[in-house]
Amino acid sequence: MAPSVNGPDLGANSREEAMARHELSRRAMLRFGLAGVGTLGLSGLLAACGSSGAGGASTTGGGAGTSGASAATETGSGATNSAAVTSPSATTGKPGGSINLVRALDAVDFDKTMVFSNASIWVYVNIWETLTIGSADGTKVEPWLAESWEQSDDKLTWTFHLKDGVTFSDGSPMTAADVKFTLDEASKTSGGWEFINAAIDTVTAPDDKTVVVKTKYPWAPLLADLACPSNGIIPNKYQGKTKEDFYKTPFGTGPFVWDTWDKGKSLTLKKNPKYWRKDDSGQQLPYLDSVTWTVVPDDNTRGLQMKGGQAQIDENPPYSSLDQFKGDPSVDVVLFPSTRTDYIMMNEKREYFADVNVRRAVSYAIDREGLIKTLLYGNGTPANSVLMPTVPFYDKNTPGQTYDMAKAKEALAASKFPNGFTCTYSASSGDATDAAVAQVLQASLKELGITMNITNVDPSALHDAQNKLDYDISHSYWTMDIADPDELVQFAVLPEGGGHSFETNYSSPEAQDLAKQAEREFDPAKRQEIYSKLQAVMANDAFLAPLYYQPLPYLVSKKVQGFFVKPTGLYDFGVVSLTA
Repeated sequence: MAPSVNGPDLGANSREEAMARHELSRRAMLRFGLAGVGTLGLSGLLAACGSSGAGGASTTGGGAGTSGASAATETGSGATNSAAVTSPSATTGKPGGSINLVRALDAVDFDKTMVFSNASIWVYVNIWETLTIGSADGTKVEPWLAESWEQSDDKLTWTFHLKDGVTFSDGSPMTAADVKFTLDEASKTSGGWEFINAAIDTVTAPDDKTVVVKTKYPWAPLLADLACPSNGIIPNKYQGKTKEDFYKTPFGTGPFVWDTWDKGKSLTLKKNPKYWRKDDSGQQLPYLDSVTWTVVPDDNTRGLQMKGGQAQIDENPPYSSLDQFKGDPSVDVVLFPSTRTDYIMMNEKREYFADVNVRRAVSYAIDREGLIKTLLYGNGTPANSVLMPTVPFYDKNTPGQTYDMAKAKEALAASKFPNGFTCTYSASSGDATDAAVAQVLQASLKELGITMNITNVDPSALHDAQNKLDYDISHSYWTMDIADPDELVQFAVLPEGGGHSFETNYSSPEAQDLAKQAEREFDPAKRQEIYSKLQAVMANDAFLAPLYYQPLPYLVSKKVQGFFVKPTGLYDFGVVSLTA
């Protein structure tokens, strides 16, 4: 189908529902388990904040590791940068041993086409692999199970050539029929990840090593879409099982296979002896015999287990706990660059927030540095764009608002509400981060003459209210699933993206046109130019007030080698080993 003048027909209704469900589910999961923030003293926070400031493409590649590794950041007090955890590539490791990773939440389900929980996804990416893969720094897409591909001159047909020697863990070869079945199954769900494949028209398998994907319209994000974990390759027709039975004991081409799951307590994967990858010295991967994800809800208990050696990795320790590990001889504190970005959302159905000068005033009134200092214990960077530095086409020169109360007062004076107004901030009950952000913003807006009341809302009810645009002002955040900005831009800008423009009711013909241009532009330099313009438009319109970019914190035993977390949160235990 050729795109229309106004852009391609995306099947708006079903896509809107899927995108909305997806983002609500993802944010709900993050809100309950991945904030990385410890107990907050709000009086101290208020004192710290607001105290200062003024065509025909062909790609070939492959190999055991991934290129472009991005070193773990060293931004917070107590953070270290161990050489053992800064690269995801397979160099040489010691075979054997098991790792116990402790985390606050258990996995939810393993139907990869439907589950949105990171606690599930971060496990199952060690079972299933995709045709393409996001690079270590999150800014590129690289070959994986597909070793090369070509694109037709009309930009509608992609021909993928599969890597030789890849088998499922049961020993059966992976073929094009498996890929076709996988993509077809992932595209036909309702309320799952089907929106990722919405651009795909047909998938065919002309022979065992060739897969042809035809899109409904020219679609630049396709390679990134194929790297989404929901597109992990599974055996054709579930290898004779029912879908339900297959996902109870799933298997794939990845480095590990299913072992046991004691729900609510622990889940173990054991090594896949038939795995296709080898390290740089020719040694068979994976090195480890098994990996166990153990549920330990209490932050302090997880920390004690790291100190005592019962655990080798702590997933998402609170920032408030990191200082105690500074100088610890057995544990590294590692902050991996992340795609998590927090925002203040302003509902433009409210007449005051329909005024761009009011929105700018609010954005100028936010002391981002102060929030980072006390909320994140210094572990973050003020956000200047709706996009984040860990996705392609982010522009560091985007002119986002920075803390400046003089400019805030000037912007409000230019609005229809120069004397202020009264609004309500909807906060997620039980969320210390949200409570802190709300109180800081309340104090700043008071200086402008804006009375902002705060109401605490049950998290699920708040998500529902945001989706229905039944709120005034609120807080939310985003994490990326693919190495392309289109996933976020669709949700934030395009009506068919399903998110009411990130649940703000923002509507900009200019922004929408730029977003659609970017979806159809394949030249990276031209795409960068489009996205730079789009980021500037979004910043000027201030429909969201980006707060900060924050990393993913981990505690990692010094005995662990090769553990690396990508900006999307994914990690590959296939290249991880133990020194003892």
